[in-house]
Amino acid sequence: MDQQLADGRELVDVDVYDDGSFPVFRWKQAPAGLATRRQLREMGLRPGGQEPVARIECRRGKRWAWLYRIDLAKPKRTPSLAQEMALDRAMAARQTCPACRRRYYACLPLRTQGRCDACEKGFEPSPDTVMSPAPPEHDLAA
Repeated sequence: MDQQLADGRELVDVDVYDDGSFPVFRWKQAPAGLATRRQLREMGLRPGGQEPVARIECRRGKRWAWLYRIDLAKPKRTPSLAQEMALDRAMAARQTCPACRRRYYACLPLRTQGRCDACEKGFEPSPDTVMSPAPPEHDLAA
């Protein structure tokens, strides 16, 4: 639906980051050698500071993503042991019930319920949803 100003001119949707110099490809029509951030991540790569070289669109231009050159991409960085420990502590806070102190594999609805489903509804959780006590040594990647 086109919108018009009072004097009859049409409003134009402008992307301030796209100056028209980027080639735009339709869904699944990008040439080989280009990938989105998610595709790079699946390959174990990251853009590595390079600027996007093209854009891919789907859903008639309502959804789009930047495309990066695969040959200029760099390997993903591995987090340090301290970073992994910090991430594990953050996930433990989201997965541990404050009432029964059990840690689950999935994040708990702490904002809405405030505790796990087992505490909320009064039943014993199934063993495949609760983590067994972790060994004293870490099993982190770094």
